[in-house]
Amino acid sequence: MKKFWQLALTSLMALSLVTACGQNDAQPKENTTDNSSVQEEKAASYPMTLTDVTGNEVTLEEAPKAIVSMIPSNTEILYALGLSEEIVGVSDYDNYPEEAASKEKIGGMEFNVEKIISLNPDLVLAHESALGTWDAGLQQLRDAGVQVYTVTNAETFDATYETIHEIGEATGKTKEAAKIVEDMKAKIKEVQDKVAEVDTKKKVLVEVSPEPEIYTPAGNTIMNEMLDMINAENLVADLDGWIKIDPEEIVKRNPDVILTTYGNYTPDAVNLVLNRNGFSDVTAVKNKAVHDMDADLTGRMGPRLADGLELVAKNVYPEAFNE
Repeated sequence: MKKFWQLALTSLMALSLVTACGQNDAQPKENTTDNSSVQEEKAASYPMTLTDVTGNEVTLEEAPKAIVSMIPSNTEILYALGLSEEIVGVSDYDNYPEEAASKEKIGGMEFNVEKIISLNPDLVLAHESALGTWDAGLQQLRDAGVQVYTVTNAETFDATYETIHEIGEATGKTKEAAKIVEDMKAKIKEVQDKVAEVDTKKKVLVEVSPEPEIYTPAGNTIMNEMLDMINAENLVADLDGWIKIDPEEIVKRNPDVILTTYGNYTPDAVNLVLNRNGFSDVTAVKNKAVHDMDADLTGRMGPRLADGLELVAKNVYPEAFNE
């Protein structure tokens, strides 16, 4: 269980696993390339006053030249917007792109207030998912005159698009944000076109932690939305949020495919499932349809989420991607 919660903590910083803290009831929407982002393409105008998800007002006299990002998803969005030079500090969890490793580190769930202040940022991008934990430290930053903007927690593709626009507006990169969203939607359509006419809809179980405590994303999670989008069935879509599931229940429900996301800290994750006691008659095991995936791609709410969808689709319906 300790390993699971270590992953959960990291994923909170990455907008992934612990979105279980507060799942919304929004239903997944069809993602296609359209003109919905046109309104976001207008050029940013300064001075600018923005109100974040907490109701806090942030006033920027000009486009920020020194930005501290407090979670990996914010960082990935900033890099995609072309703001690598403006990023002066990132969290200890940041691992993409590789260049992020060379940035000053400001800590993790317990961040270093003094370090952030010493970087003299024009803007600090916090995150709604860590409110409660970060409140006191964020107030210290505000009291020191630092502009802190709390980014809204995204739990769906549509909300992720809004987050990209949100950060694009705050940083003066509205056109770049619109292009990122347009490219994501084009990628998603490409993936959906390939799986639109699969012969048999497969039942999929996604494990985010191994035995003895197996956790899986059920309904109202980004993974459930992904599986819906690729014409697959989440084995536990009838349940809600991030749940613990017994091995016996997995056998009973009999998934066609099992996907794991813990191979980065559990050696030989796939073989652990293939050799799990009592799983020999599970369809996914019999067909060796067990695959480990990059948890960041499939759970970090940023520009690479469309690549994560493709990864899931390729693992569930590899035949649809044979050239």
